[in-house]
Amino acid sequence: MKTSSKFLMIAIAAAGLSTAAFAQRDPAYQAARSAGQIGELPDGYLGVVGAGSAELRALVNNINIQRKAKYTQSAAAGATVEQMAFTSGCNLILKTAPGEKYQTPAGEWKTRTAAAPERDPRCV
Repeated sequence: MKTSSKFLMIAIAAAGLSTAAFAQRDPAYQAARSAGQIGELPDGYLGVVGAGSAELRALVNNINIQRKAKYTQSAAAGATVEQMAFTSGCNLILKTAPGEKYQTPAGEWKTRTAAAPERDPRCV
């Protein structure tokens, strides 16, 4: 299978990850997201913007553990965990709402505007 075809299949599979798996969230997650204290990373995980409290870091770590478990489960279909995480990162950044934080491929935290977010050029 060509690499581009495999990547497209991964992207399609990962698109479904953000629905049911992440639908039930702690209200603290939404509050931190709305306040710009956390944001989406290009690698498919959640990041703390700035230092963050121990409580906030624990919340982010817990969500990232859940995400990695989902990526690992989905990777059993023929992709690596890293491929699943990267593809999910592309999709999660694309789905950020205006006012939410995300990290650019260069590592800079940005606040989403009405314009498309800056994503890795490999994102489909």
